[in-house]
This record gives sequence, structure tokens and C-alpha cells, in this order.
Amino acid sequence: MISPLLIAEACNPEWVSIPLEGWSHARAIQALTGGYLVTQIRNRDAILRAGLVEGKDFTAIDSEAVAARVYKIASLLRGGKGKGWTTNTALNSLAYPYFERLVWKQFEHRIRNGEFNIVHRITPTTPTSPSPLAVRCRRAGVPFVIGPLNGGVPWPAGFDSARRREREWLSYVRGAYKLLPGYRSTRRNAAALLIGSRDTWQQVPARFHDKCFYVPENAVDPARFTVTRTRRASRPLRVIFVGRLVPYKGADMLLEAAATLVQSGDLTLEIIGDGPQKNDLLSFIEKNSLSAGVQLPGWVPHEQLQTHLASADLFAFPSIREFGGAVVLEAMAVGLVPAVIDYGGPAELVTDQTGYRIPIGPRPQIVAAFAKLFSDLAAHPEELDARSPAARRRALTQFTWPAKAASVLKVYEWLLESKPRPDFPLPLPDLEALQASQL
Repeated sequence: MISPLLIAEACNPEWVSIPLEGWSHARAIQALTGGYLVTQIRNRDAILRAGLVEGKDFTAIDSEAVAARVYKIASLLRGGKGKGWTTNTALNSLAYPYFERLVWKQFEHRIRNGEFNIVHRITPTTPTSPSPLAVRCRRAGVPFVIGPLNGGVPWPAGFDSARRREREWLSYVRGAYKLLPGYRSTRRNAAALLIGSRDTWQQVPARFHDKCFYVPENAVDPARFTVTRTRRASRPLRVIFVGRLVPYKGADMLLEAAATLVQSGDLTLEIIGDGPQKNDLLSFIEKNSLSAGVQLPGWVPHEQLQTHLASADLFAFPSIREFGGAVVLEAMAVGLVPAVIDYGGPAELVTDQTGYRIPIGPRPQIVAAFAKLFSDLAAHPEELDARSPAARRRALTQFTWPAKAASVLKVYEWLLESKPRPDFPLPLPDLEALQASQL
């Protein structure tokens, strides 16, 4: 019998991004194994509202003595809300070991006594956060699993201006995290490393590759995405974007690419999200007389997002530095075809049969490529309807939380029951794009 202790410091059913990911992944594993969840105190009330019983299903660890102070410091240093994510991650990585120290203090006896035969750290997902539990579990004779780890996609050439506007100063020296105490120890003492992307796989020293398994970071919950796109694509082409309004997400590039078609009435654009770039977008809309064809509704509650997605024809997501891309899978889950940059996480989710991948390059090149795609699809919208069923099928068969939990369970069985080592192939890069980049 497999009895995992699931460590998810960020784990919240009422939030989005990593906290929702931690919650969804932990619950999917619990459904297969009955595992026990350990999280941070800030998530306690939401988890209780979700129906879990404290002490029976989960424990909330109060690490606020350090976590709250680090949050305040990070807020001051990151240069504004929604910016300086590398700074925020770095500070949290320094504070995180205190959380694990409290976890070990409370659960050491139960781990050593065999109540849990696997310890799995689900979040944080960043490779920069070391896990002191790895060596402690190894010494206790209990396999320690970490991941999926994901992050560290390099900034593409030509976007230093966006990098500076994002206040990403620490990204220039991000590789220094490998010098942190516990970096090598975590990888050496972990029994299995779940790796969420090709970029992160390449960051792992080759001597640890034999215990690495590719498990995508993101997935969708079919219960949250029950609407199916039934609309037939037509002119004006309905394009939608969802994300934070910050330079690297590229909403400004979308506006520029779509401007001519919006002015002619051949395309409408809905930009869902908020952030420091919003005023710049509004100024561009006013200057170019685009208000009749562009909507900026701000943030939309997550439970309402599927309705917006299902009413569109194309999900356009020109983020130049995306680790995972959960929103891409959410669009695909309702049958909406995505167009993404062929760089980072989203490019591993989308195929030529389920969407469009725009080659990475300088900003003008990306804008021109999206403009051409919009023009071609406005002339032939039926192409989107042909790809729509395949996009939905891919999301709901390969990228659900139950499918992801089933992959993790195979790793557990390999560690505990001497079953054959599971083989989860890394997604192959686009060979033509790879060859072109090497010319």
C-alpha cells in the first residue's frame, strides 16, 4: 500500500496559479492513494471550506514568523505589484527551509515509524528552492520525491527592455541559485525528480538524469471546465488573451498585430487581465481608434473564464518567457485553438494539429507573424474549427490532473514495488526551428 505525505506549501482551491496547481495536484494524488496533505497556514480556511477535515486529511503549518516578514520585504524590493518575480522567488527560496523544518519537527516520528512510505514535495515548483527534507527522509529510509520542478526559461535575445521594465534584475544572475546550501543535497538525496519542461531538464546535472521523470507542470480539472465551444468561427474573427498585463506576456504585441484588422472590422480582441501595462494598452487603443473592437474587462473570476474562452475563435498568447502555460490548456479544454510563441512551456503543450506556434524572434518579427496569422485566419476561419476538436481532446486526455497523478503513481510504484521504470518521453522540439536556430 502506498501512503504518501504530500508537502504543498502553496495549496489553495480558491486562488489561481501555483496555489491552485498545488491543490489540484495534491487532491488528484489523494484520490489515488489516500495521501495526507501538509500545507501552510494561509491555506487552512479555504481547504476547510473545500470539505477536508483538519487532522484527518491535512495539517496546516504556521510558518508566518518567517513567511510574513519575507513577503513584506519582497513587496518592497520587487519594484511594484506583478513585477520582480525573480526577486520574489529568490527571497521565498531562502525562507522556505524554515517551513520544512517545522514539517519535520511535527512529522518526523510518523515518517520514521512507517506511517508514510513516500514523502513528496509538490510545491514550491521552482528549482531554486532547496528541500532539507530530502536528506532527512533518505536517512530515515523513506523515498523523497520532488516536483514537478519548472522554471528558469532564459530571457530571449532582444527583450532586455521588457526584462528591465519587469524589474528582473536578479534574472541576470539567476544561475547563482546553484550555489545555495542544499542545492546539490536536494538532488543527490531525492529518490526521484519530476521535471516539468525541457528547459528545466537541461538545468539538472547529467549525473541525476537517471532519476528524472518528465511530468508536465500544468494540467486542467475537467470539473472546472465543463463548457464546450460550439461556435463556428467567422468574420469578424474573435481573438482572446488572458494573462497579467506585463511586458513579457505580450498583450501590447497583440494589439499592434491586430490593429489593422480591428480598424477594418475583420477582427475583435478581448484582453482579460490586469497589471501595470494596462494604461499603456488603453493609450494605444485610443490613439489608433480601436475602442469599437477591443475590450479590456479586467480580471474575470476563474469560474467564469470558460464562458469567455468558449465564445472566442482563437486564443492568442504571445508570452515570450512562460514556464508552464496553464491558461493555454484551459483554452484547449473548451475547444479553443491557441496561438503561442514557440519558446518555453506553451510550445510543449501545443502541436501543429491543435494550434499555432509562432517562432521566437525580435519583437517586430513576432508582431508581423501574429498579424499574418490573424489575416490568414480571418480569410479562412474554418481552419480553426478543424483544429478545435483535436485541441480539446489533447487537453482532456493528456493534460488532466488525474492523468498527471497516474504518472506520479507509476513513479511511486517504481520506488516502492520494484515495478519497471516508467518512461515519460520529453516533448520533442520543432526540428525545423531547431535547425534554423543553429544556422
